[in-house]
Amino acid sequence: MGKVLLEASKPSSSSASSVSTTTTSTSVTETVNGSHQFKITGYSLSKGLGIGKYIASDTFMVGGYLWAIYFYPDGKSPEDNATYVSLFIALASEGTDVRALFELTLLDQSGKERHKVHSHFGRTLESGPYTLKYRGSMWGYKRFFKRTLLEQSDYLKDDCLSVHCSVGVVKSHTEGPKIYSIAVPPSNISHHFGKLLESGKGTDVSFEVDGEVFHAHKLVLAARSPVFRAQLFGPMKDQNTKQIKIEDMEAPVFKVQCKSLSSYIGQNFMLLLIILDNAPAMDAWHQAALLHFIYWDSLPDMQELTGLNSKWASALMSQHLLAAADRYGLDRLRLICEANLCEDVTINTVATTLALAEQHHCFQLKAVCLKFVAMPENLRGGSFFALIFIYINVVARFCF
Repeated sequence: MGKVLLEASKPSSSSASSVSTTTTSTSVTETVNGSHQFKITGYSLSKGLGIGKYIASDTFMVGGYLWAIYFYPDGKSPEDNATYVSLFIALASEGTDVRALFELTLLDQSGKERHKVHSHFGRTLESGPYTLKYRGSMWGYKRFFKRTLLEQSDYLKDDCLSVHCSVGVVKSHTEGPKIYSIAVPPSNISHHFGKLLESGKGTDVSFEVDGEVFHAHKLVLAARSPVFRAQLFGPMKDQNTKQIKIEDMEAPVFKVQCKSLSSYIGQNFMLLLIILDNAPAMDAWHQAALLHFIYWDSLPDMQELTGLNSKWASALMSQHLLAAADRYGLDRLRLICEANLCEDVTINTVATTLALAEQHHCFQLKAVCLKFVAMPENLRGGSFFALIFIYINVVARFCF
Protein backbone atom coordinates (compact mmCIF):
# COMPACT_ATOMS: atom_id res chain seq x y z
CA MET A 1 0.00 0.00 0.00
CA GLY A 2 1.48 3.32 -1.00
CA LYS A 3 0.77 6.79 0.25
CA VAL A 4 1.34 9.98 -1.73
CA LEU A 5 1.58 13.38 -0.08
CA LEU A 6 1.07 16.39 -2.31
CA GLU A 7 2.11 19.72 -0.85
CA ALA A 8 1.27 23.04 -2.43
CA SER A 9 4.26 25.13 -3.53
CA LYS A 10 5.55 27.56 -0.96
CA PRO A 11 5.01 31.25 -1.63
CA SER A 12 8.04 33.48 -2.16
CA SER A 13 9.68 35.15 0.81
CA SER A 14 8.38 38.48 -0.40
CA SER A 15 4.80 37.44 0.17
CA ALA A 16 3.01 39.22 2.96
CA SER A 17 1.64 35.97 4.29
CA SER A 18 2.57 32.29 3.96
CA VAL A 19 -0.10 29.71 3.23
CA SER A 20 0.69 25.98 2.97
CA THR A 21 -1.74 23.18 2.24
CA THR A 22 -1.20 19.44 2.32
CA THR A 23 -3.40 16.95 0.56
CA THR A 24 -3.21 13.18 0.87
CA SER A 25 -4.23 10.17 -1.15
CA THR A 26 -3.74 6.45 -0.67
CA SER A 27 -3.27 3.78 -3.31
CA VAL A 28 -4.85 0.53 -2.13
CA THR A 29 -3.88 -2.73 -3.83
CA GLU A 30 -5.54 -5.93 -2.67
CA THR A 31 -6.82 -9.25 -3.96
CA VAL A 32 -10.38 -10.40 -4.49
CA ASN A 33 -10.26 -14.10 -3.66
CA GLY A 34 -12.37 -17.08 -4.67
CA SER A 35 -12.00 -20.82 -5.13
CA HIS A 36 -13.43 -23.78 -7.02
CA GLN A 37 -13.26 -27.54 -6.49
CA PHE A 38 -13.16 -29.70 -9.60
CA LYS A 39 -13.84 -33.44 -9.34
CA ILE A 40 -12.67 -35.64 -12.20
CA THR A 41 -14.39 -39.04 -12.28
CA GLY A 42 -13.53 -41.85 -14.69
CA TYR A 43 -9.87 -40.89 -14.89
CA SER A 44 -8.88 -44.13 -16.63
CA LEU A 45 -11.38 -43.46 -19.40
CA SER A 46 -9.87 -40.04 -20.05
CA LYS A 47 -6.47 -41.51 -20.91
CA GLY A 48 -5.84 -41.55 -24.64
CA LEU A 49 -7.87 -38.36 -25.14
CA GLY A 50 -4.86 -36.95 -26.93
CA ILE A 51 -1.91 -34.72 -26.18
CA GLY A 52 -2.96 -31.09 -25.89
CA LYS A 53 -6.61 -31.98 -25.27
CA TYR A 54 -8.16 -31.17 -21.94
CA ILE A 55 -11.08 -31.77 -19.63
CA ALA A 56 -12.51 -28.44 -18.41
CA SER A 57 -14.28 -27.56 -15.22
CA ASP A 58 -17.36 -25.40 -15.18
CA THR A 59 -16.51 -21.70 -15.25
CA PHE A 60 -16.52 -19.77 -11.98
CA MET A 61 -16.43 -16.06 -11.21
CA VAL A 62 -13.70 -14.36 -9.17
CA GLY A 63 -12.92 -10.64 -9.18
CA GLY A 64 -15.27 -9.91 -12.06
CA TYR A 65 -13.72 -12.50 -14.40
CA LEU A 66 -14.64 -16.04 -15.40
CA TRP A 67 -12.09 -18.79 -14.79
CA ALA A 68 -11.83 -22.50 -15.61
CA ILE A 69 -9.56 -25.40 -14.65
CA TYR A 70 -8.04 -27.41 -17.53
CA PHE A 71 -6.81 -30.97 -16.89
CA TYR A 72 -4.76 -32.65 -19.62
CA PRO A 73 -4.77 -36.43 -18.97
CA ASP A 74 -2.18 -37.02 -21.78
CA GLY A 75 -0.23 -33.85 -21.09
CA LYS A 76 -0.06 -30.55 -22.92
CA SER A 77 3.29 -30.84 -24.68
CA PRO A 78 4.02 -33.33 -27.49
CA GLU A 79 7.66 -33.59 -26.38
CA ASP A 80 6.63 -35.26 -23.09
CA ASN A 81 4.91 -38.08 -25.01
CA ALA A 82 2.04 -38.41 -22.48
CA THR A 83 4.45 -39.09 -19.61
CA TYR A 84 2.95 -36.33 -17.44
CA VAL A 85 -0.51 -34.97 -16.73
CA SER A 86 -0.85 -31.21 -17.05
CA LEU A 87 -2.98 -28.85 -14.94
CA PHE A 88 -3.77 -25.19 -15.66
CA ILE A 89 -6.09 -22.38 -14.59
CA ALA A 90 -7.33 -20.31 -17.54
CA LEU A 91 -8.97 -16.92 -18.00
CA ALA A 92 -12.34 -17.81 -19.54
CA SER A 93 -13.77 -14.34 -20.14
CA GLU A 94 -12.67 -11.23 -21.96
CA GLY A 95 -9.89 -9.39 -20.19
CA THR A 96 -6.61 -7.59 -20.78
CA ASP A 97 -3.58 -7.77 -18.52
CA VAL A 98 -5.46 -9.41 -15.68
CA ARG A 99 -3.09 -9.76 -12.72
CA ALA A 100 -3.75 -12.56 -10.28
CA LEU A 101 -2.37 -15.03 -7.75
CA PHE A 102 -3.09 -18.72 -8.17
CA GLU A 103 -3.05 -21.95 -6.22
CA LEU A 104 -3.56 -25.42 -7.66
CA THR A 105 -3.99 -28.32 -5.25
CA LEU A 106 -4.34 -32.01 -6.01
CA LEU A 107 -6.12 -33.42 -2.97
CA ASP A 108 -4.87 -36.46 -1.08
CA GLN A 109 -7.90 -38.73 -0.76
CA SER A 110 -6.43 -41.07 1.85
CA GLY A 111 -7.19 -38.74 4.75
CA LYS A 112 -3.48 -38.10 5.41
CA GLU A 113 -3.82 -34.58 3.94
CA ARG A 114 -0.57 -34.86 2.00
CA HIS A 115 -1.89 -32.65 -0.76
CA LYS A 116 0.20 -31.62 -3.75
CA VAL A 117 0.13 -27.81 -3.68
CA HIS A 118 1.52 -25.18 -6.06
CA SER A 119 0.73 -21.71 -4.74
CA HIS A 120 1.46 -18.01 -5.13
CA PHE A 121 -0.23 -17.23 -1.83
CA GLY A 122 1.67 -16.72 1.41
CA ARG A 123 5.02 -15.95 -0.17
CA THR A 124 6.83 -13.09 -1.83
CA LEU A 125 6.91 -13.24 -5.62
CA GLU A 126 10.01 -11.66 -7.17
CA SER A 127 8.22 -10.65 -10.34
CA GLY A 128 4.88 -9.96 -8.68
CA PRO A 129 1.49 -11.48 -9.54
CA TYR A 130 1.07 -13.40 -12.78
CA THR A 131 -0.38 -11.44 -15.70
CA LEU A 132 -2.83 -13.00 -18.15
CA LYS A 133 -2.82 -10.99 -21.37
CA TYR A 134 -6.10 -12.07 -22.93
CA ARG A 135 -8.94 -14.60 -22.86
CA GLY A 136 -7.54 -18.13 -22.96
CA SER A 137 -4.29 -17.18 -21.20
CA MET A 138 -3.42 -19.68 -18.51
CA TRP A 139 -1.10 -20.48 -15.63
CA GLY A 140 -0.11 -23.92 -14.49
CA TYR A 141 2.23 -26.85 -15.04
CA LYS A 142 2.86 -28.93 -18.13
CA ARG A 143 4.57 -31.53 -15.94
CA PHE A 144 2.23 -31.37 -13.00
CA PHE A 145 2.53 -35.07 -12.08
CA LYS A 146 4.15 -38.09 -13.66
CA ARG A 147 1.31 -40.28 -14.80
CA THR A 148 2.68 -43.63 -13.60
CA LEU A 149 3.25 -42.21 -10.12
CA LEU A 150 -0.15 -40.54 -10.06
CA GLU A 151 -1.92 -43.80 -10.79
CA GLN A 152 -0.18 -45.47 -7.84
CA SER A 153 -0.77 -42.60 -5.39
CA ASP A 154 -3.40 -41.66 -2.82
CA TYR A 155 -4.47 -38.79 -5.06
CA LEU A 156 -6.38 -41.26 -7.23
CA LYS A 157 -9.22 -43.05 -5.47
CA ASP A 158 -12.06 -44.99 -7.07
CA ASP A 159 -10.81 -43.77 -10.46
CA CYS A 160 -11.40 -40.21 -9.29
CA LEU A 161 -9.21 -37.09 -8.87
CA SER A 162 -10.11 -33.97 -6.92
CA VAL A 163 -8.55 -30.58 -7.70
CA HIS A 164 -8.94 -27.40 -5.66
CA CYS A 165 -8.12 -24.06 -7.26
CA SER A 166 -7.83 -20.65 -5.59
CA VAL A 167 -7.65 -17.36 -7.51
CA GLY A 168 -6.80 -13.94 -6.12
CA VAL A 169 -7.46 -11.16 -8.67
CA VAL A 170 -5.36 -8.06 -7.99
CA LYS A 171 -7.40 -4.85 -7.77
CA SER A 172 -6.09 -1.31 -7.21
CA HIS A 173 -7.81 1.95 -6.45
CA THR A 174 -6.86 5.34 -5.07
CA GLU A 175 -8.57 6.85 -2.06
CA GLY A 176 -8.56 10.57 -1.52
CA PRO A 177 -10.16 12.86 1.04
CA LYS A 178 -13.89 13.37 0.77
CA ILE A 179 -14.15 17.05 -0.05
CA TYR A 180 -17.91 17.17 -0.14
CA SER A 181 -20.27 15.21 2.05
CA ILE A 182 -23.89 15.60 3.05
CA ALA A 183 -24.84 14.30 6.46
CA VAL A 184 -28.00 12.21 6.43
CA PRO A 185 -29.74 12.18 9.81
CA PRO A 186 -30.90 8.87 11.29
CA SER A 187 -34.48 7.82 10.72
CA ASN A 188 -36.94 9.65 12.95
CA ILE A 189 -40.14 7.99 11.80
CA SER A 190 -40.71 6.59 15.30
CA HIS A 191 -40.53 10.15 16.69
CA HIS A 192 -43.29 11.26 14.32
CA PHE A 193 -45.49 8.31 15.23
CA GLY A 194 -44.82 8.92 18.92
CA LYS A 195 -45.85 12.54 18.62
CA LEU A 196 -48.98 11.42 16.79
CA LEU A 197 -49.87 9.23 19.77
CA GLU A 198 -49.19 12.06 22.22
CA SER A 199 -51.31 14.53 20.27
CA GLY A 200 -54.34 12.23 20.18
CA LYS A 201 -55.23 13.50 16.72
CA GLY A 202 -57.00 11.14 14.36
CA THR A 203 -57.45 8.33 16.91
CA ASP A 204 -60.16 5.86 15.99
CA VAL A 205 -59.89 3.10 18.59
CA SER A 206 -59.68 3.04 22.38
CA PHE A 207 -58.65 0.47 24.97
CA GLU A 208 -60.13 0.29 28.45
CA VAL A 209 -57.87 -1.21 31.11
CA ASP A 210 -58.90 -1.08 34.77
CA GLY A 211 -61.21 1.83 34.03
CA GLU A 212 -58.52 3.85 32.27
CA VAL A 213 -58.94 4.59 28.55
CA PHE A 214 -56.10 4.71 26.00
CA HIS A 215 -56.64 6.12 22.50
CA ALA A 216 -54.79 4.89 19.41
CA HIS A 217 -54.93 4.54 15.63
CA LYS A 218 -56.15 1.32 14.01
CA LEU A 219 -53.79 1.50 11.05
CA VAL A 220 -50.71 1.94 13.26
CA LEU A 221 -51.73 -0.96 15.49
CA ALA A 222 -52.47 -3.17 12.48
CA ALA A 223 -49.15 -2.32 10.84
CA ARG A 224 -47.19 -3.23 13.97
CA SER A 225 -49.06 -6.29 15.24
CA PRO A 226 -50.53 -9.22 13.28
CA VAL A 227 -52.89 -9.85 16.19
CA PHE A 228 -54.27 -6.31 16.13
CA ARG A 229 -54.48 -6.54 12.33
CA ALA A 230 -56.69 -9.61 12.57
CA GLN A 231 -58.68 -8.16 15.45
CA LEU A 232 -59.36 -4.84 13.71
CA PHE A 233 -59.46 -5.70 9.99
CA GLY A 234 -59.54 -9.48 9.61
CA PRO A 235 -62.54 -11.58 8.58
CA MET A 236 -63.09 -12.52 12.24
CA LYS A 237 -62.69 -8.95 13.51
CA ASP A 238 -64.44 -7.83 16.66
CA GLN A 239 -67.91 -6.37 16.23
CA ASN A 240 -66.94 -3.26 18.14
CA THR A 241 -63.61 -2.09 16.75
CA LYS A 242 -63.84 1.40 18.21
CA GLN A 243 -63.55 0.42 21.87
CA ILE A 244 -61.79 -2.68 23.14
CA LYS A 245 -61.97 -3.70 26.76
CA ILE A 246 -58.99 -5.67 28.01
CA GLU A 247 -59.88 -7.75 31.04
CA ASP A 248 -57.39 -10.62 31.08
CA MET A 249 -54.05 -8.86 31.30
CA GLU A 250 -53.64 -8.63 35.05
CA ALA A 251 -50.33 -8.43 36.86
CA PRO A 252 -49.49 -11.92 38.19
CA VAL A 253 -49.57 -12.15 41.96
CA PHE A 254 -47.20 -14.52 43.72
CA LYS A 255 -47.90 -15.31 47.37
CA VAL A 256 -45.48 -17.27 49.51
CA GLN A 257 -47.06 -18.67 52.65
CA CYS A 258 -43.85 -19.69 54.44
CA LYS A 259 -42.45 -16.63 56.21
CA SER A 260 -39.15 -18.32 56.87
CA LEU A 261 -38.57 -18.44 53.12
CA SER A 262 -37.66 -14.76 53.18
CA SER A 263 -34.39 -15.55 54.92
CA TYR A 264 -33.39 -17.57 51.86
CA ILE A 265 -34.55 -15.46 48.97
CA GLY A 266 -33.66 -12.03 50.38
CA GLN A 267 -35.41 -8.73 50.73
CA ASN A 268 -35.25 -7.80 47.05
CA PHE A 269 -37.43 -10.70 45.90
CA MET A 270 -39.88 -10.07 48.71
CA LEU A 271 -40.04 -6.48 47.50
CA LEU A 272 -40.91 -7.78 44.06
CA LEU A 273 -43.71 -9.89 45.54
CA ILE A 274 -45.04 -6.86 47.38
CA ILE A 275 -44.98 -4.75 44.22
CA LEU A 276 -46.80 -7.49 42.32
CA ASP A 277 -49.36 -8.00 45.05
CA ASN A 278 -50.16 -4.31 45.54
CA ALA A 279 -50.02 -2.87 42.06
CA PRO A 280 -53.50 -2.80 40.53
CA ALA A 281 -52.43 0.23 38.49
CA MET A 282 -49.78 -1.87 36.76
CA ASP A 283 -52.30 -2.82 34.08
CA ALA A 284 -52.55 0.82 33.07
CA TRP A 285 -48.75 1.14 33.13
CA HIS A 286 -48.52 -1.98 31.03
CA GLN A 287 -50.94 -0.72 28.38
CA ALA A 288 -49.24 2.68 28.25
CA ALA A 289 -45.83 1.02 27.84
CA LEU A 290 -47.21 -1.28 25.12
CA LEU A 291 -48.61 1.62 23.11
CA HIS A 292 -45.39 3.55 23.65
CA PHE A 293 -43.43 0.74 22.05
CA ILE A 294 -45.85 0.32 19.15
CA TYR A 295 -45.51 4.00 18.25
CA TRP A 296 -41.96 4.85 19.36
CA ASP A 297 -40.32 1.44 18.74
CA SER A 298 -38.59 1.73 22.11
CA LEU A 299 -39.39 1.18 25.77
CA PRO A 300 -40.62 4.11 27.86
CA ASP A 301 -38.66 5.61 30.72
CA MET A 302 -39.71 3.52 33.70
CA GLN A 303 -39.31 6.30 36.27
CA GLU A 304 -41.23 8.78 34.11
CA LEU A 305 -44.05 6.30 33.55
CA THR A 306 -44.45 4.95 37.07
CA GLY A 307 -42.61 7.32 39.36
CA LEU A 308 -40.47 4.40 40.57
CA ASN A 309 -36.71 4.44 40.21
CA SER A 310 -36.08 0.79 40.94
CA LYS A 311 -34.21 -1.97 39.16
CA TRP A 312 -36.89 -4.39 40.30
CA ALA A 313 -39.66 -2.18 38.91
CA SER A 314 -37.87 -2.14 35.55
CA ALA A 315 -37.56 -5.94 35.62
CA LEU A 316 -41.26 -6.17 36.46
CA MET A 317 -42.13 -4.03 33.45
CA SER A 318 -40.05 -6.30 31.21
CA GLN A 319 -41.94 -9.31 32.57
CA HIS A 320 -45.31 -7.74 31.78
CA LEU A 321 -44.24 -6.57 28.34
CA LEU A 322 -42.80 -9.98 27.53
CA ALA A 323 -46.25 -11.46 28.00
CA ALA A 324 -47.81 -8.68 25.91
CA ALA A 325 -45.23 -9.10 23.15
CA ASP A 326 -46.02 -12.80 22.97
CA ARG A 327 -49.75 -12.15 22.91
CA TYR A 328 -49.64 -9.49 20.18
CA GLY A 329 -46.86 -10.93 18.00
CA LEU A 330 -44.38 -8.11 18.67
CA ASP A 331 -41.14 -10.00 18.07
CA ARG A 332 -38.77 -7.06 18.56
CA LEU A 333 -40.38 -6.12 21.87
CA ARG A 334 -40.15 -9.72 22.95
CA LEU A 335 -36.41 -9.84 22.26
CA ILE A 336 -35.85 -6.52 24.05
CA CYS A 337 -37.62 -7.85 27.14
CA GLU A 338 -35.67 -11.12 26.95
CA ALA A 339 -32.41 -9.18 26.76
CA ASN A 340 -33.38 -6.99 29.75
CA LEU A 341 -34.37 -9.99 31.86
CA CYS A 342 -31.25 -11.88 30.79
CA GLU A 343 -29.07 -9.11 32.24
CA ASP A 344 -30.76 -9.39 35.62
CA VAL A 345 -30.80 -13.15 36.26
CA THR A 346 -29.98 -13.71 39.94
CA ILE A 347 -30.85 -16.31 42.56
CA ASN A 348 -33.78 -14.06 43.48
CA THR A 349 -35.20 -13.73 39.96
CA VAL A 350 -34.24 -16.87 38.06
CA ALA A 351 -37.31 -18.91 39.02
CA THR A 352 -39.78 -16.23 37.89
CA THR A 353 -37.80 -15.55 34.74
CA LEU A 354 -37.51 -19.25 33.91
CA ALA A 355 -41.26 -19.74 34.33
CA LEU A 356 -41.95 -16.79 32.03
CA ALA A 357 -39.50 -18.14 29.49
CA GLU A 358 -41.27 -21.51 29.51
CA GLN A 359 -44.73 -20.01 29.26
CA HIS A 360 -43.86 -17.72 26.35
CA HIS A 361 -41.44 -20.06 24.55
CA CYS A 362 -38.39 -17.83 25.01
CA PHE A 363 -35.74 -20.45 24.34
CA GLN A 364 -32.71 -18.17 24.60
CA LEU A 365 -33.84 -16.74 27.92
CA LYS A 366 -34.65 -20.22 29.21
CA ALA A 367 -31.16 -21.42 28.26
CA VAL A 368 -29.60 -18.52 30.22
CA CYS A 369 -31.66 -19.39 33.29
CA LEU A 370 -30.80 -23.08 33.13
CA LYS A 371 -27.10 -22.29 32.78
CA PHE A 372 -27.36 -20.02 35.81
CA VAL A 373 -29.08 -22.72 37.86
CA ALA A 374 -26.44 -25.27 36.81
CA MET A 375 -23.58 -23.18 38.22
CA PRO A 376 -22.36 -24.83 41.46
CA GLU A 377 -22.07 -21.54 43.35
CA ASN A 378 -25.81 -20.95 42.86
CA LEU A 379 -26.80 -24.27 44.41
CA ARG A 380 -25.33 -23.78 47.86
CA GLY A 381 -27.25 -23.66 51.11
CA GLY A 382 -30.94 -22.83 51.36
CA SER A 383 -30.98 -20.79 48.16
CA PHE A 384 -31.43 -23.90 46.06
CA PHE A 385 -34.46 -25.11 48.02
CA ALA A 386 -35.97 -21.65 47.93
CA LEU A 387 -35.43 -21.59 44.20
CA ILE A 388 -37.21 -24.92 43.72
CA PHE A 389 -40.11 -23.83 45.92
CA ILE A 390 -40.61 -20.58 44.04
CA TYR A 391 -40.25 -22.26 40.67
CA ILE A 392 -42.96 -24.83 41.45
CA ASN A 393 -45.32 -22.07 42.56
CA VAL A 394 -44.58 -19.97 39.50
CA VAL A 395 -45.04 -22.83 37.03
CA ALA A 396 -48.29 -23.82 38.75
CA ARG A 397 -49.48 -20.21 38.52
CA PHE A 398 -48.65 -19.78 34.83
CA CYS A 399 -49.18 -23.20 33.30
CA PHE A 400 -52.12 -24.77 35.08
